[in-house]
Amino acid sequence: MSILVTRPHPDNEATAENLRARGHAVLLAPMLKFEPVAFHDKSEADYGAIIVTSANAIRAVVPQLRDLSLLELPLFAVGEHTAAVARDAGFAEVIVAGGDAAALRDKVMRSARNKLLKKKSTLLYLAGADLSRDLGAELGAEGYSVVTQTTYRMAPVKILPRDVCDGFAAHGIEAVLHYSRRSARAFLEAARDEGVEISALAIPQCCLSETVASVLRDAGASQVLGAATPDENALFDTLERALRTRLA
Repeated sequence: MSILVTRPHPDNEATAENLRARGHAVLLAPMLKFEPVAFHDKSEADYGAIIVTSANAIRAVVPQLRDLSLLELPLFAVGEHTAAVARDAGFAEVIVAGGDAAALRDKVMRSARNKLLKKKSTLLYLAGADLSRDLGAELGAEGYSVVTQTTYRMAPVKILPRDVCDGFAAHGIEAVLHYSRRSARAFLEAARDEGVEISALAIPQCCLSETVASVLRDAGASQVLGAATPDENALFDTLERALRTRLA
């Protein structure tokens, strides 16, 4: 029996490795495809810091970071994974939030209150083309100046790999891991188009957050669990709980 990981490449490889270390067989079906967007910063603002809600936003601009003189700026990362990618890219000062955009917003505001960040300085928000929430607007409403630059998009993948379809048909998949609302929607559409929707939704759907979980519940899945916190360790705990429940 396998665990199906719908997380995009390349992060799905690390997820698969961690699951295998826990004794699970793994199938991969990345439901979103990373596409960098050309980055042309036409703003003449003197940035005080960078804010990032996805590791992909950093990956998309790695070749330009040094030429744009961005590496010497402090970077506010949404969580530990994004922070690790930022450090690997060369950022020396990385401030880590609690795993979601709301926590990142609050971290920026606390840093300003604590005089670690000048509130009057302009923030550069490296973002994806499709935002689940407008962090720039939220900070703007609190009096911050934010320049949002789209550096990547995640395109839905419209088909499931053949081994995944065969796995559903043979009841060889015991749970599915979901990481975002958009990837969950892409998974549902692909499963429907491939004719495996009923078997796909009959097993536990383990989601990074309750927001993601709502997509699966609305689609009719009966065994949907949301992680206690928006990080992969919590998601793995949710998976183990789901599997224990199935065996009980």
